[in-house]
Amino acid sequence: MALRRTVIAAAVMMATAFSTDGAAATVAPPRPAVQKPQSQATAAPVPTAEPAAASTTASTTASTTGAAAEPVCVRVKGAEACVGPDGSDRPGITIEDTADDHRHPAVEYYLNGYLGTKYVIHNLGREGEVRGNREIGKVVTFRAALYQGGRRVKYGRWKTVRNVAKYPVKRDTRTTPAEARAKSRTCTSTKGAATVCFAERKTFVYACDTSADEYQARAEYFVAGDPTTRYEIHQLAGIGTCGKAEHGELSISMYRASVFDQGRRKGTRLYKYN
Repeated sequence: MALRRTVIAAAVMMATAFSTDGAAATVAPPRPAVQKPQSQATAAPVPTAEPAAASTTASTTASTTGAAAEPVCVRVKGAEACVGPDGSDRPGITIEDTADDHRHPAVEYYLNGYLGTKYVIHNLGREGEVRGNREIGKVVTFRAALYQGGRRVKYGRWKTVRNVAKYPVKRDTRTTPAEARAKSRTCTSTKGAATVCFAERKTFVYACDTSADEYQARAEYFVAGDPTTRYEIHQLAGIGTCGKAEHGELSISMYRASVFDQGRRKGTRLYKYN
């Protein structure tokens, strides 16, 4: 009788151990956290981050020979944003208006994994029009959005694309407002201490934060006399820092410096013509 009880007890222990091992084997490993680009200003400097998990497949595909000329796109209803290499039909970063409505699309993006500066291109054209910029980095984190006037009403998920630009923009995170002025031909500032500086040869634009406050410095400008494309540089990294954009041989036609509290404009200058 004692022997029978021992056998039954051993069988129960083995069954319990087997079911526990089986349950453990079916539990999926935790997913690594994906750091999302921040969308608003911060007082402290913003570190470099690689929002990588969103596009491992896309970056691998783009690095292969067969897909080298294919742009990678993201969409929301009414907008399509793409990042493509020089040999594609959508080189650089572009935003297309895909709906006949009262909203306009924009592409928001970060370059080279650095979350301290956000870039926005507003497409103010009509349905079917495409706007964009050729000067991008080797790593581009971007999303499509829809705006109604100056208010963002819809946006998609962030996506990261790697190694798509033949002549990528290098990350420039250490430029101070004084250095930006020294490198530039023209500068303007707001009362709220945001500065926009730019030069004309190999055109670049700096947006610099020059005040220790909670407000965000922003450059808003148009290029090559085109009123249907508005560019923005949101400087998020804090006092004494500058964001930089490049536009090849296209010159700046109209520009202003502004300061924002989250999405609310707190100070600006009137647009100036170049």
